[in-house]
Amino acid sequence: MSMKALGLFSGGLDSIIAAKLVQQQGMKVELVNFTTLFFSPKNALEMAKQIKIPLKVFEVTREYLKILRKPRYGYGSALNPCIDCKIFMLKKAKIYARKIGAKFIFTGEVLGERPMTQNKNTLQLIERKAFLKGKLLRPLSAKLLPITEAEKKWIDRDKMLDIQGRRRGRQMELARKFKIKNYPTPAGGCLLTSKEYAAKLKDLLNHNKKISLRDISLLKIGRHFRFGRNKIIVGRDEKENEELLKLKNSDFAFEVPKIGSPITLLQGPKTKEAINLAARLTAYYSDSEEEMTQVKYGKKLLKQVLVSRAEGSEIEKLRITSSF
Repeated sequence: MSMKALGLFSGGLDSIIAAKLVQQQGMKVELVNFTTLFFSPKNALEMAKQIKIPLKVFEVTREYLKILRKPRYGYGSALNPCIDCKIFMLKKAKIYARKIGAKFIFTGEVLGERPMTQNKNTLQLIERKAFLKGKLLRPLSAKLLPITEAEKKWIDRDKMLDIQGRRRGRQMELARKFKIKNYPTPAGGCLLTSKEYAAKLKDLLNHNKKISLRDISLLKIGRHFRFGRNKIIVGRDEKENEELLKLKNSDFAFEVPKIGSPITLLQGPKTKEAINLAARLTAYYSDSEEEMTQVKYGKKLLKQVLVSRAEGSEIEKLRITSSF
């Protein structure tokens, strides 16, 4: 009976090759993916299906938010807590490995591929903090790293690789050998590395002690503005307008009737000043060319207010922008 190994799987080429290398050693491989609203499991699901290896996906957004607020090892170029993220996922994988009886855990990490998380010191740090020292196999760079328990007991180290750096030639060659097609490009899928998205998330973290999954979902939609305790979100197209209405909840909505208009949401205190500003932003982004524009608003768009369009300079002061 084959022994079981568990792979941390993103669906990227490195994690695919790692899974195939371990599978070639006669191990029964299973894969696990931890997803949040910041990174999708789509690639992992598609590629696991292609290579015909079972994959378990866990949604962990709520737990992940605790890391985002104050990561022990800091952020990357935007709001990406990459080191804390990897430790968190490996701890989760360790629990799942015990549950399914996996003998060891492996990843697709490559020494030197990412300067922040894949240098030798950081790889060793991650192992220690995830309580996996000597127990975590990285097949693509195994020959360049200390020997692991898996290589002493179940894996032939000579059949592991010594890949280093950012070039992917050897991985692509192995992909052809394994007949792997349409694998994702290496340009990650993590929203936390986007400075525009990170600015909106940082604003949310700074102004809200409690954050819901709805709050996070709204970050992907529309133009975002900050006015003291209020946040104003203005839709950019019909699809976003529909999504904003679905996620409206108790927020006030705004719309210019009978012409092309965004849907705008007003979050926070519904003061006269905040309502007026949200209406003026709605008028600015609508097709109205009038000096004064009638804007419907409220929980059910039953109220009306007559406003002038917001000024461009005013808009830029209110827009939530990157500080990274």
